[in-house]
Amino acid sequence: MTTRPIRFLHRGAVVEAQGFPPMTTVLDWLRLDRRLTGTKEGCGEGDCGACTVALGRVKHGRLAYEPANACILLLGQIDGAELVTVEDLADGERLHPVQQALVDHHGSQCGFCTPGFVMSLFTLYQEGAGADRDAVLDRLAGNLCRCTGYRPIVDAALAACSAAPDDAHARRGAATAAALAALADGDDVFVGNEEAFFAAPASLDALAALMQRHPDATLVGGATDVGLWITKHLRALARIVHTGRVAELRALSQTDEALTIGAAVTYAEAAPALGTFDPDVALLLQRLGSAQVRTAGTIGGNVANGSPIGDMPPLLIALGAEVSLRHGETVRRLPVETFFLAYGRQDRLPGEILTSLTVPKPGADEHLRAFKIAKRHDQDISSVMMALKVRLTEGRINEARIAFGGMAGIPKRAAAVEAALEGVAPDDSAAIGRAVARLGEDFSTLDDHRASAAYRLSVAGNLVTKALAEIAAGDRSTTRLAPLGGASHAA
Repeated sequence: MTTRPIRFLHRGAVVEAQGFPPMTTVLDWLRLDRRLTGTKEGCGEGDCGACTVALGRVKHGRLAYEPANACILLLGQIDGAELVTVEDLADGERLHPVQQALVDHHGSQCGFCTPGFVMSLFTLYQEGAGADRDAVLDRLAGNLCRCTGYRPIVDAALAACSAAPDDAHARRGAATAAALAALADGDDVFVGNEEAFFAAPASLDALAALMQRHPDATLVGGATDVGLWITKHLRALARIVHTGRVAELRALSQTDEALTIGAAVTYAEAAPALGTFDPDVALLLQRLGSAQVRTAGTIGGNVANGSPIGDMPPLLIALGAEVSLRHGETVRRLPVETFFLAYGRQDRLPGEILTSLTVPKPGADEHLRAFKIAKRHDQDISSVMMALKVRLTEGRINEARIAFGGMAGIPKRAAAVEAALEGVAPDDSAAIGRAVARLGEDFSTLDDHRASAAYRLSVAGNLVTKALAEIAAGDRSTTRLAPLGGASHAA
């Protein structure tokens, strides 16, 4: 495997970083190595957005800037990208349009969180689509203002992001794209030695061989979870293997029947295709984390880490998705629902790699619902997550798949409820009530600081009831507080 430094663009020049500890974050590199302290450290877990930076990459033939949480982003992950921080925006003495708009609208409060807001809005500004209020609020969902100053910040965003970008970054976009193309050598990256390293293989064969040699190495997709192992759990991760350069794991393809998602495909990249499954799926993906999280986090990683409160596994289980795994030269497939064995334990051998997910598309006679219950609408961990898919024949349920997250130590189907719903009409409230009463047979319900067992059990029953009531009525408009997005499917 090639040993070469991490290479990325910063301030128009190529930076070569080598000899850094594998766990080095972009935030630490900026503040401690380069003494660029405009990027702030707030929560240290990718939640507050004070550390937001922008990463520029060529996607679909054009230069695109995406927000990222520097506190949990590993330095090795930005190989081949352009790094932009708040210090890089002003054109000489002239403020960037986003910065000037914040000044004009008095959008800065105490100022600590302001650089993160600036950088999130910089990425929105670069999209040049004429952002409306919903787009602004979505982009700022990962930035917390501790002084409740959102109104002037939103006003500034609407003023600055209303037209095509006309700043120094946009004007030199072609040159930047060419410089990034020159960095795309397709080589495997290995920084360090056999005892401690950061590696980023460029092919699946190279990744499989490396993981066979070092089965104890930590696989990293977007680091939205592993980053917290470093910053909060204070784990020492000597060997880190990043999946983001593996071309095969970056693939997203579909047929009329199914969508195949490579393990390194991010939420943001998968959302346009997954969102067409049902408006509920589009809304779930919009509520999953923040823009900073969705542009880094991977669906494969959300499954592989085995969290009982991950948002994607219940949806994938309800849809009947399969996971593909590779160990050396051996490849196997299994249903996502059997991948989870117990809390913290999955059906994955040491050194085995989750390579892709195959997700069947709902059929014309199938109805899908997905509900996330959390303490806040945006960027929060689920207390209960439910996904339900039923097939109707002559107005009655002939197949039901109902999966929950947050109810047990693993994402899990409600088998007893499913069995009780077979042959039931979705508007038969008495029969549905009897089915819902069997939830206690399916789960020894979690009871923790996020929600009590009694609350979870009650909410789970209500979600099943609500989903079937909507399907029976053929209408969601009277049962929803939040607007739905995405393309419509079976009502």
